[in-house]
Amino acid sequence: MVQSANESQVTGFILLGFSDHPRLLKVLFVAILNLYLLTILGNSTIILVSRLEPRLHTPMYFFLSHLSFLDLCFTSSVVPQLLVNLQDPMKIITYGGCVAQLYIFHALGSTECVLLAVMSYDRYVAVCRPLHYAFVMHPRLCHTLASMAWLSGMATSLVQSTLTLQLPFCGHRRVDHFICEVPVLIKLACVDTTFNQAELFVAGILFLIVPLSLILVSYGHIAQAVLRIKSTSGRRKAFGTCSSHLVVVTIFYGTIIFMYMQPARSRSKDHGKFVSLLYTVVTPMLNPLIYTLRNNEVKEALKKVLEKIVRVNFT
Repeated sequence: MVQSANESQVTGFILLGFSDHPRLLKVLFVAILNLYLLTILGNSTIILVSRLEPRLHTPMYFFLSHLSFLDLCFTSSVVPQLLVNLQDPMKIITYGGCVAQLYIFHALGSTECVLLAVMSYDRYVAVCRPLHYAFVMHPRLCHTLASMAWLSGMATSLVQSTLTLQLPFCGHRRVDHFICEVPVLIKLACVDTTFNQAELFVAGILFLIVPLSLILVSYGHIAQAVLRIKSTSGRRKAFGTCSSHLVVVTIFYGTIIFMYMQPARSRSKDHGKFVSLLYTVVTPMLNPLIYTLRNNEVKEALKKVLEKIVRVNFT
């Protein structure tokens, strides 16, 4: 009765999150906080190095800076509220907070899907048409492609989120998740959601399957071009320019497709939560590590920037 009385006073939603695993709450809080701090440090470093080092003023690092900024915003739209709810027994998020999280989270997630496809095109031109790279990937095209990624993400979020928020929830406020996102909010509706499920599936095809298909086609051409290179060092260099992006694509799309392209009835609640945790918390932290550890240009640029900072501080 006490819980029912408390819930009747809630004007927003109750994000149950990982309440089914009380022993994990403290461990999750510490782990997620540390991952979030690493995400801020890593992605901020990528942005800073890409801006300060003239050698990295290329299309590849222009898009990488966008990806790092995107990851910073993406994880920041989720983690602060998640950390609060891991410590708060009420686990309440206001209606306005839920709406804001819904729009921002889906806009940034959809933008990343398109941006990763754009980055694969950049790698395709670099490997398959190296002599024309500077002409094809000129600054105007780079800014146009980046803008297209951001605008398309915002557009689909506006459609999906608005359609979801128009559903009647009939007093249902208990969200069995740690984030306000479309699939879990659709489950709260007290009307037939066939149209919303169909729209979500179509959006999944447009923003997951289509970009992923373009990425696979790009890497198919890249693989053919690499196999035609006779020298081992040339193959290694060509593969090195693409391997980091390919690892990021595999991790991001693998978890997103698992979450969004499954039929609603077959989704496991616990699996869905931990998969969401992967692409909202873990993946944004891994991206800068993957690009830094597997990319000699970034490592050298980082060393130069650090040396400059040390000189300024000690002179």
